[in-house]
Amino acid sequence: MTFRLPPQPLRALWGAFFALTLAPGLQAQPALAVVAPVDLQRYAGTWYEQARLPNWFQRNCTGQVAATYGLQADGLVSVLNRCARADGSVIDVSGVARTVPVPGQPGAGKLEVRFAPDWLAWVPLVWGDYWVIQLDGDYQVSLVGTPDRKYLWLLSRVPKLDEARIQAALAFAQAAGFDAASVVRTPATPALPPLR
Repeated sequence: MTFRLPPQPLRALWGAFFALTLAPGLQAQPALAVVAPVDLQRYAGTWYEQARLPNWFQRNCTGQVAATYGLQADGLVSVLNRCARADGSVIDVSGVARTVPVPGQPGAGKLEVRFAPDWLAWVPLVWGDYWVIQLDGDYQVSLVGTPDRKYLWLLSRVPKLDEARIQAALAFAQAAGFDAASVVRTPATPALPPLR
């Protein structure tokens, strides 16, 4: 069996493809570092979104956004995401998160989150990355992203974080390879009603 080279135009296209994939500006970004360790007991509770990279699943969230985490007996983390719509109604989405072991970094802030039903938990595609890439020592401000840099959230324990801390977090995100210029601020109103 002999191998024949494709016609000249096709060879040129393949050559251009390989040249582009190896070009410095188009190479894969360096691995995204996560905070280690993250004490999930301290991380539990309610966080208010301050800013995010736009995404399709929050397209109807036009007011305050909050996430509440809790430790479960089975080792998973309960997740309740809530957001206010323009008319003041609330969207609630419940899920779970699990830790992803990182060799040499026990307790690293690398998690996966799932909002699909339990019977689909075995399907890898229902789990999404939730990586804690910055966390202050008091567990008051958290920056969460995904390794492909497509998703980013700035979270705070208070509904409205001061501007200096927002700018510092976004500068960190930019340095980590996120498109901080595309981040949108999360409105504080309409506000979410308290959890019952």
